[in-house]
Amino acid sequence: MKILIIEDDEKIINFLKKGLQEESYTVDYSKNGDEGIYLASVNNYDLILLDIMLPVKNGIEVCRTLRTNEISTPIIMLTAKDSIEDKINGLDMGANDYLAKPFSFSELLARIRVQLRNTNHTSTSTILEIADLKMDLLKKSVTRNNKEINLTAKEFSLLEFLVRNKNKVLSETLISDSLSNMDDDNVSNIINVYIYRLRNKIDKPYEKKLIKTVRGMGFKINDE
Repeated sequence: MKILIIEDDEKIINFLKKGLQEESYTVDYSKNGDEGIYLASVNNYDLILLDIMLPVKNGIEVCRTLRTNEISTPIIMLTAKDSIEDKINGLDMGANDYLAKPFSFSELLARIRVQLRNTNHTSTSTILEIADLKMDLLKKSVTRNNKEINLTAKEFSLLEFLVRNKNKVLSETLISDSLSNMDDDNVSNIINVYIYRLRNKIDKPYEKKLIKTVRGMGFKINDE
C-alpha cells in the first residue's frame, strides 16, 4: 500500500518514512503544499498524511483543493496545533482524521488501519490474489496454498506491486519508481536480488512458477 506524506519537517519525514517502510508501506513525500497537491493528483495513494503548517499552501488549503478536485484518498492531518477550531477546520475541509503532535507511532498505525478498513469497499482492495497466492495488505500476511510465507518489508512491497500489476511486464525503472523505499545506488542489482529472494519463497517450493523474467524488458507475475 502506498502512502503520501506532506510535511516540511525533515526529522518527522524521516521518522515516518522509516517506520512506515518497516510496516511494508511504500512511501512518497513532499515538503510543500503545491507539490503535495501535484503528487496526490498524478499518483494513486491509499492514504495521505498531511501537516497543517506547510510552506506555499497550508494543509487546510491542500485538503480543500484535493476534495474540490474529487480526490477522495483518506487524509489524516498531523499538526502541532491542537485547538478545537483547527480540528473542525480540517475535518470540514474533508480530512478523515486528525492527530496532534507529538503522537505515538503505534497510534498513528492504528488510525491508518482504520482508514484503510473504511475504504475497503472502494477500488482499493486490501486482499490481493493470484492463483493460490493471497496477500492481506492490512495484516501484512502472505500465503500460498494456505501456507504462510514470511517476507521482509521490501519483499512484501515488491510482491504487492507485482500482484497489483499481474500479467503486465514491469521494467526495472518502473519498479524502482513505484517502490520509493528502494533508494539504493545500484537499483538494477537490488531489484534482481529481491526478485531472487521472492522466487525462493514464493515459487521454489511449488511446481507452478508465478514470477517470470521477460528478457530485456523486466519481470511479470502471472498464473499461466
